Amino acid sequence: MNEKPDAGAAGGRAAVRNVVLVGHSGAGKTTLVEALALTAGATGRAGRVEDGDTLSDQDPIEQRRQRSVQLSLVPVEWRGCRINLLDTPGYADFVGELRAGLRAADAALFVVSAAEEVAGATRALWEECAAVGMPRALVLTHLDAARADVATVLRGCGEALGDGDPDAVLPLYLPLYGPADADGRTPVTGLLGLLTRRVAEYASGERTEREPDGAEPALLDEARGRLIEGIIAESEDETLMDRYLGGEELDVAPLVADLETAVARGTFHPVLAAAPPTGAARQGLGTVELLDLLVRGFPAPDERTAPEVTAPDGAPRPPLACDPAGPLAAEVVKTTSDPYVGRLSLVRVFSGTLRPDEAVHVSGHGLQDRGHADHDVQERVGALSVPSGKQQRPLAQAVAGEVAYVAKLGRAETGDTLSSCGRPLLMAPWAMPDPQLPVAIVAHGKADEDKLSHGLARLVAEDPTMRLEQHPHTGQVVLWCLGEAHAEVALERLRTRYGVRVDTVAYRVPLRETFGGPASGRGRQVKQSGGHGQFAICEIDVEPLPAGSGVEFVDTVVGGAVPRQFIASVEKGVRAQAAQGVAAGYPLVDVRVTLRDGKAHAVDSSDAAFQAAGALALRDAAGQVRIELLEPVAEVAVLIPDEFVGAVMSDLSGRRGRVVGTEQEEVGERTWVRAEVPEAEIARYAVDLRSLAHGTGRFTRTYLRHEPMPQQLAAAVRRGPENGA
Repeated sequence: MNEKPDAGAAGGRAAVRNVVLVGHSGAGKTTLVEALALTAGATGRAGRVEDGDTLSDQDPIEQRRQRSVQLSLVPVEWRGCRINLLDTPGYADFVGELRAGLRAADAALFVVSAAEEVAGATRALWEECAAVGMPRALVLTHLDAARADVATVLRGCGEALGDGDPDAVLPLYLPLYGPADADGRTPVTGLLGLLTRRVAEYASGERTEREPDGAEPALLDEARGRLIEGIIAESEDETLMDRYLGGEELDVAPLVADLETAVARGTFHPVLAAAPPTGAARQGLGTVELLDLLVRGFPAPDERTAPEVTAPDGAPRPPLACDPAGPLAAEVVKTTSDPYVGRLSLVRVFSGTLRPDEAVHVSGHGLQDRGHADHDVQERVGALSVPSGKQQRPLAQAVAGEVAYVAKLGRAETGDTLSSCGRPLLMAPWAMPDPQLPVAIVAHGKADEDKLSHGLARLVAEDPTMRLEQHPHTGQVVLWCLGEAHAEVALERLRTRYGVRVDTVAYRVPLRETFGGPASGRGRQVKQSGGHGQFAICEIDVEPLPAGSGVEFVDTVVGGAVPRQFIASVEKGVRAQAAQGVAAGYPLVDVRVTLRDGKAHAVDSSDAAFQAAGALALRDAAGQVRIELLEPVAEVAVLIPDEFVGAVMSDLSGRRGRVVGTEQEEVGERTWVRAEVPEAEIARYAVDLRSLAHGTGRFTRTYLRHEPMPQQLAAAVRRGPENGA
C-alpha cells in the first residue's frame, strides 16, 4: 500500500477518514490508537493503559479501571489526510458507545487478538458492524504473545466473519518471524506485502524496506493470487478480472482502487497486523501500512450515504449530500462534561458547515421511553475543537464529513440533530440497545436528595442507553442499565462528576393484590371530636373479577340508607384503600365492590366520614378471605447461538418460566427462544444470560400480564424493600 513515499494523500478524494476501532475487551484497541498516533506524529510518546496516560482513556474512571468505558476521538494526520480515530469500549455493557462510534464513522477497524480464538463475543461485535453496513478491515494484535497463532486466527476470521465466504477475509500482509528469543518465542519482525511485493522490516526499531528473499517469494506468490482474486471478485471489476486471468501482470494502482471499492461496499475485509513500538522505536510494526490503508483503501465521507432526515414534524426532506455548502445537518453522538470547559458534545457533521457562535436548531425526538422528552430549541454554538494530544485544539469551523467537539450546548442531548434555524431537520435515530438490568437507588443523605434529580437527568441525557423510571406503585427510583459494569460506571460518574452519592437497594417487582373469593365487609366510622361528630356506616360485598378488570364499584343501596350525596364518598374511600392495598401494601385489582347498605346521621354524617367507612369496609372484607398476590409476567425473547439453546431453555424453566416456542433466525446459526417468565425471576437476567451464553446472547422482555404468585412465595413477601426480586 505504500509503494510511493508520499502516496498522493487520499488520491484526490476528500481528505478526511472517520474510522471506528471495534473489538472485544482486551483486544488492544487503545494500545493500537497510541501506536498509530505515535507513527503519525500526533504524540511524542505512546502511552500505556496500565499507566493511565493514553490519549483515548482520559476519563478518571477509565484510568482507575484500566479499561475504556466511553467513546473517544483521537485525530491524526497522515499523508495530507486527517484520520479521526474513534476508540470504543469492547465490553458488552457499553455497546451504546460502540453504536455511537459506528454512527460517527465511515468505516471500522476490527481489532482481533492473535492469541485468542474468534469467540462468540467477537462475532456479536462483527454483527453490530454488519447491521449498519459498516465497511470493515481487521487488525491482528498481540502478535508476540505466548499463545499467538496468526495462521489459526486468520483461518478462524475467514470462517466466522466472512459471511460464508472465507475469501472475503484475506490478509494484505503476511507476518515474518525472527529467531526465537530466550523464552522460545519467535517475534514478528516484518511484514510481507502481498500487493506491493515488498518486505517492511521492523527488526531494528525503524521501518525499512527490501525485496523478498529466500523462501519469501514462494510464500508471496501462493497468497497473492488468492488475495487478488478475492479483491477483484468482491469489487466486481470484470475488466480487471479478464486481464488477471489472461496472465497480465497487474499494477498496484488498479488493485488498490478495487480494494477501496470492495471495502466501501462492505463485501471484502482485508486483514493487517500491528504491534506497539518497543523501546525507543518511533514506529510500531505495521502502523505505516495500516495508516496507508486508512488513507487509500477506506471510504471518504462523501462516499457514504448520510442518515435519512425529515422535518421535526415528520415531513419528508431531500437526502443529504456531504457538501460543505449544503444545508447544515449534524448529530450529537456523544455528550460528556469536562471539569474545565463544562459540557462537551461530540458532533458528526453530515452536511453543511458548523461555525462557532452561530445559532442552531436542536431537535430530539423518539426517545420518550428513555426519559428524553421530545424537544425543539435554539442554542448558540460554543467553541469548536478537536483533541491535540491531551489538549483541545480550536477549530474555525467543522465542514461536512468532519467530527468535532462543540462546547456549551446546554440543551443538546446524545442523538440530537443540529441544523439551521431557518430549515430545521431531524435525523433518523440510530438503534439503541434496550437496558434490561434494573438498579434501584436512594439518595445517601439529605444533601444528595436535593441534587439527585438534576444529576440523574444529566446522566441520562449523556447516555441514551440508560432509562430512568420512578415506579408509580413501588415509588422506587430505578436506573435501567445494560449490565453491572454499566451501572457501576453510571453511579461512579454520578458521584464524581455531579457530586451525588446514592445507595442501591433491592429492586421491588410491582406486585398486585386481589381477592381469592367473595367476601363481605362492614365499615363503621363513629367519632366525636371537638364538638363535631363523624357518623358513617356502610356494608359492602366484594367478588373477584377476571384479570385486567381493575376495580369496579356498584351501588345497590335502596331506601336511602346511604344518602345519594355520600355514595361517591364511599367509592372514593374504597378506591383510595384499593390503591394502597389491603394485605401487603400492593394495589388491589380485579374486584367488584358492591355497596348494599349503610346508615347515616342527619347532622354528623360527612364526606370524610363515608370515605373512611368505605376504606374500613374494604379492609374488613379482606380479613374474611384469602388475598392473592399477583406478580407481573413478561414475554421474554432470547436470541442465542444454536449451541446454547438447550442450556437457555433449561435455565428459563428453572426460573418458573414456560417456554412457548423456538424460531430459527434467518441468518446465521441462531435461534429465538420465547418464554413467559415472572418478572421477579429475570431482574438480573441481563447478567445471567451473558454468563450462560458467553456473551453471545441478547433478549427482550415485554409485560404480558399479572398472574397469581405461588402461595409458598407469596407467604414470604412482606411489605417493604426486602420483598420483590
